[in-house]
Amino acid sequence: MSEAFQIMLWPFLACLLLPGILVYLGLHIVRREIIFVDLALAQVAAMGICLAILLGHDAHAWQTTAWSAAFTLVGAGVLTLTRPSGRRVPQEALIGIVYVVAAAASFLLLSRSPEGNEELRRTLVGEILLVRPDEVLRTFALFVAVGAVHFVFRRPFLLLSFNPDRGRSEGLRLWFWDFLFYALFGVVVTSFVRMGGVFLAFSFLIIPAVCANLFAKSLRTQLAVGWAVATLSSIVGLVASYRLDLPTGAAVVCALGLSLLLTGIGRGIGFMIKR
Repeated sequence: MSEAFQIMLWPFLACLLLPGILVYLGLHIVRREIIFVDLALAQVAAMGICLAILLGHDAHAWQTTAWSAAFTLVGAGVLTLTRPSGRRVPQEALIGIVYVVAAAASFLLLSRSPEGNEELRRTLVGEILLVRPDEVLRTFALFVAVGAVHFVFRRPFLLLSFNPDRGRSEGLRLWFWDFLFYALFGVVVTSFVRMGGVFLAFSFLIIPAVCANLFAKSLRTQLAVGWAVATLSSIVGLVASYRLDLPTGAAVVCALGLSLLLTGIGRGIGFMIKR
């Protein structure tokens, strides 16, 4: 077994298996037009990690996971309560406030740690190259469970994101399903941030979903396009990271950005041809 295969196997499996649920959730987020909610919740999760580290817990300890999950559930509650009934204050503005306050709090917490700069870099960029096999498998099992909940309750979740007016007319309890959506979303984000960092979590959630919306209308086709973009970008980013000795998470993020650029160019060319 070659050294390259041993080094890249589990990072590759992490980037292959885990983004599936992120792409699906990203389609919900894009449709709701609350693009930065994932970045905000990811930062809230990171703030919980920072606090756990400051309290002396290891980054992979169960206490760290518990702190991060607790902070994320609080964030889910805040986002549920701030769902606007009108448009006087856009929810995106409130989401931005949550993000910047959580980011500032993370800086303050890590300023009390002797290795604060390194820990801050880890929460933002992650260490996907150092991911452990048990961590990947455990997180994948958790994502499958979250996906199963979304499948069982797909009708209220889809109505909430894609046709909220119909949901209201049918008496759907928006606050309940909103909180459940954000709570499950927070579980996914919390788990992935611990491995890939805030930047990679945000990129996997939004970029494939945006690419899919540029080329497809049906949800199934959007999922297929989004998963293809996430998989191909992961392969390109991982190969570039290994060949050029680059930070793995940052390389995958840049590969996803390049995919979006190429998708936009392809969409523009297709539009001109049709004209």
